[in-house]
Amino acid sequence: MTGRMISTTGVTEWSEGKFRSIDDYLAGEEPLEIRVGARAISVTMRTPGNDLELAAGFLLTEGLIAGRAQIASIRLEEEDVGNGKGNRVVVELAQGVEMNSEASQRNFYSTSSCGVCGKASLEAIRVRGIKRLTAGPSVDPELLCRLPDRLREGQAIFGRTGGLHAAGLFNSSGELLVLREDIGRHNAVDKIIGWALAKDLIPLQDSILMVSGRGGFEIIQKALVAGIPVLASISAPSDLAVNLAREFGMTLVGFLRERRFVIYSGAQRISTEAAE
Repeated sequence: MTGRMISTTGVTEWSEGKFRSIDDYLAGEEPLEIRVGARAISVTMRTPGNDLELAAGFLLTEGLIAGRAQIASIRLEEEDVGNGKGNRVVVELAQGVEMNSEASQRNFYSTSSCGVCGKASLEAIRVRGIKRLTAGPSVDPELLCRLPDRLREGQAIFGRTGGLHAAGLFNSSGELLVLREDIGRHNAVDKIIGWALAKDLIPLQDSILMVSGRGGFEIIQKALVAGIPVLASISAPSDLAVNLAREFGMTLVGFLRERRFVIYSGAQRISTEAAE
């Protein structure tokens, strides 16, 4: 699988007024089809790796299933699909379980850049019955400031390609529990949630999710489904993401770089005593 996560290509580099031919690393990107039984549910562009986690996390965060117990089996098909081997995950639901009919009727085509485009609205998540977050850790500002470096240290593929997003799940003590990379930031989050789902850790009530890039609506929605109370990003959130975080009581931190960050929602979870 590693060979499909990274590839090499010949390029021409210009530096300091000179050209040279070198080999460069590229992040892998292939389509993944997610099927429930015989029914195709989604095609998402992703970096191969942790595909079972990605599929399980996607089904949960998009409201197609309600929990781990609803999955009877999940497997990666070993036949050639599309432009690679193993580009299809097949999920079998537990006996008597049916998918959310409204959610399953949506056309899920995800690009690596924007997630599931065109369906981002506050109403889309309200109707799913997701509850407002009430619990969560008290987070030391100094701990938050250490998370970007810890996330970057764990990005093995980014270090070689410079072309992947990352999501890292930390506990309230700042310990990195799991890190996933993907060419799509939303896929990295789904992989983490799929990992937690398999370990029966959801809801993740005592956790912090750190993401590279920006905190968009899709990221906030997925984190809310998993019960994650604190989400931090290196860049800015969107206005829709901020509104969603505020409505559901999530602590949303942006521009987390070096020793500065901005709290857009849920400031009560950031310890003021430690900051004084």
